[in-house]
Amino acid sequence: MGKPNVMVICVDEWAANKMGCSGDTNVMTPTLDYLAKNGIRLANAYSECPVCIPARRSLMTGLTPRSHGDRVYSDRMPMPSVPTLAACFHEAGYQTMAVGKLHVYPQRNRIGFDDVILTEEGRYDFGVVDDYQIWLGEQGYVGQEFMHAMGNNVYYTRPWHLPENTHPTNWVTWQMAKQIKRRDPTRPFFFFCSYQFPHPPLVPALTYWDMYKDRQIGGVLTDDWHKDRFVDNALADAAHLYSDWEKDRARKAYYAQCTHIDYSVRTLIGTLRESGLLDNTILVFVADHGDMLFDHGFVAKRLFYESSANIPVLFSGKPMEKYMGKGYEQRLFCLADFMPTLLDLAGIPIPETVEGRSLFGESEAKLLFGEISEGDKATRMIRTKDYKLIYYPCGNIVQLFDMRVDRQEAHDLADKPEYRETRDALEAELVKRMYGCDTAWIKDGKLVGYPDKPYIPKRDFALYNQRGYHWPTPAGYSNVGANA
Repeated sequence: MGKPNVMVICVDEWAANKMGCSGDTNVMTPTLDYLAKNGIRLANAYSECPVCIPARRSLMTGLTPRSHGDRVYSDRMPMPSVPTLAACFHEAGYQTMAVGKLHVYPQRNRIGFDDVILTEEGRYDFGVVDDYQIWLGEQGYVGQEFMHAMGNNVYYTRPWHLPENTHPTNWVTWQMAKQIKRRDPTRPFFFFCSYQFPHPPLVPALTYWDMYKDRQIGGVLTDDWHKDRFVDNALADAAHLYSDWEKDRARKAYYAQCTHIDYSVRTLIGTLRESGLLDNTILVFVADHGDMLFDHGFVAKRLFYESSANIPVLFSGKPMEKYMGKGYEQRLFCLADFMPTLLDLAGIPIPETVEGRSLFGESEAKLLFGEISEGDKATRMIRTKDYKLIYYPCGNIVQLFDMRVDRQEAHDLADKPEYRETRDALEAELVKRMYGCDTAWIKDGKLVGYPDKPYIPKRDFALYNQRGYHWPTPAGYSNVGANA
């Protein structure tokens, strides 16, 4: 059959524990459950920097945040000058195409793809009108994609306000299906289908909202470790906006958006099958990070608890049969491993710049290092197969969880005498990986951080970056980034 085709389905802000195949009985994900049953589902896959841009930089370059330069969310930072995942497939003779969200700067940077059909959630401030906005205008809905009034960083919800066929999930699915139909038959393909959901805004198509509106949604994770400290209060502040009723609606809307994507994947698989391509196509499902969705009293991402950092990664398709049942499911995996893994599966040389390792190589990682943010909300992580250590320098807070028996992170073991040796060993591993401003948190080889402080909420007059009516393009935006 020659080289395999590769179809990557990427989603934004989907937690690994929010799938039927991972034990969540609240959500309907029959397609992903089927792919997991007939493939490989990684239990220990993590976003080493769980926020969109840094995570996607790791995914597309095989680099850690330390090397690609972003552990904060630097939305005007150009991609590093290294071979990208798409460029490597292109150089190997593949047809490469991306549809949906890339979240790179400048926005029309194709990062090695032959072409990109783009939807970027209405980021006019970067000087780009994306392809979805152009299409929406052609249908008579110029500038109306955010007239539902729901923001990209809030958890209020309402059903999608335009006809269902205009929903971004449907548009991305349709555009990707068309690319399958119009592929170059003389070359294998690397297709990247990138959905912007279930990331807020929580605006599910009414069809999918109706599936959940009368359903009881339970299962919010709780714990015994919250205290009146800066990090607890600062990181939980956004969740305090919502009443119990609003939280319930938000979870239903989030699940509805997950199911919409799950069902849409069926269309892509069906199009591959009817095009005679399925038997030689590797199917991959991945998220950039998760969403706490009110677990432990938190919401959104930028945390190293499972709901934010543990990501769904599935490999399926006939070319994957030889890897099934070999124990790969339990290996530690991070987004820097994504690029070398796909190149390895396709028999393409892995560039020397890549820091990750192939999931299907002979050696496996013994631990993962995670980092997010600088300043008072900075958080660092060490994850081994058995344990997870989370560190907050503000207050010099260490948390330790036994991942063998407590994947819900209900019990912090850091101060238990019987776990002192484990804690010390993981702290030592963390110290080894500190760099830059992080070294100020270390004294005589030990973590010391800095004193705790009161949390004083900041005023926000922009409704968490609320978007509005997008026609005409606001004055001064059209040239932003034009010379970048």
